[in-house]
Amino acid sequence: MTDREFMARALELAERGRGRTSPNPVVGAVVVKDARIVGEGFHERCGGAHAEVNALRQAGKQALGATMFVTLEPCCTWGKTPPCTDAVVAAGVSRVVVAHRDPNPEVSGRGIAELERRGVSVEEGLLAAEAAAANEPYLKFRATGLPLVTLKLAVSLDGRVTAPAGGRWVTCDESRGLVHGMRGGADCVAVGVGTVLADDPLLTDRRPGAVRQPARLVLDTRLRTPALSRLAAGARATRTIVACAEGAPASARRTLEELGVEVWTVRAGDGGVDLAAVMGRVAAEGMTAVLCEGGPTVASALVRAALVDRVAFFVAPSLAGAAETAALGDLGPEWKGGASRLEDVRWTAVGCDVLLEARVRRAGRS
Repeated sequence: MTDREFMARALELAERGRGRTSPNPVVGAVVVKDARIVGEGFHERCGGAHAEVNALRQAGKQALGATMFVTLEPCCTWGKTPPCTDAVVAAGVSRVVVAHRDPNPEVSGRGIAELERRGVSVEEGLLAAEAAAANEPYLKFRATGLPLVTLKLAVSLDGRVTAPAGGRWVTCDESRGLVHGMRGGADCVAVGVGTVLADDPLLTDRRPGAVRQPARLVLDTRLRTPALSRLAAGARATRTIVACAEGAPASARRTLEELGVEVWTVRAGDGGVDLAAVMGRVAAEGMTAVLCEGGPTVASALVRAALVDRVAFFVAPSLAGAAETAALGDLGPEWKGGASRLEDVRWTAVGCDVLLEARVRRAGRS
């Protein structure tokens, strides 16, 4: 195997921690001796051992004189765990290949410098773009203090979100299964109260074997979320948050809180709660990846507020007609000719549907 293949393996390992490490990054590590992998590890959960330590534990004495491939710069400071640089040096690793530098100002460049100061050879940049993509939520959080927001919509060919007559779903079973996986990789799933009132969703990852659920967030200016909704009823089992504006009925707040719902009060914004304030609170609570499954009102407001980073549109082979509900409303003057504002576009066949994934390009962002 080549260095590139070893780093690719470390990136594969990093994905095993997806959805469980926030606000920390996902990280994978591989220890190689005599061109053979002798230890593997990944960061399994926030507060747990880091990828480097897990890989070194598996490698044991074989780490002496070995090379470590790690997807993010090893930490050099005490947090919830000791510095990884100390573990690397103590194990006798002679060379470390780092894919991407950690943007954490307490670590950035210092972890590499500390290893080099203590006699470890360090190389940086192998599969850097792939490592950055894997940690896009973490990188955005470090740069802006906000979470990465993915807007997911299920639409007909003519851009409507209304299901065909007699059906509940716009898209096929395979698409809905994929959405469950997207929830599993997110820290928080957000919807507007209109979706709660219309669909009474669960917003959980219901794949077989799912052991961890994202938080559920309802954007609900006047606290109209029903106490009998499935979200409220399951609030003690799965973290459930309702964000309202000042002046929302105190009685509704008490009712929801008695059921275990967290109620956040934020200032009013674009026709509802201030979405930037909500997302700032989400990030402050340690959630760096948000999947928005809201309807047209919430989706359009998030786009207008420049809070959407990525889109995931499931397009079904059906026509709904102009009388049905459009997926998006007014996006504001900045979005005239908005198709050109999506980049890194990828189309994927999912059952009978097509999934469009893309990054939102904004002025000043490469």
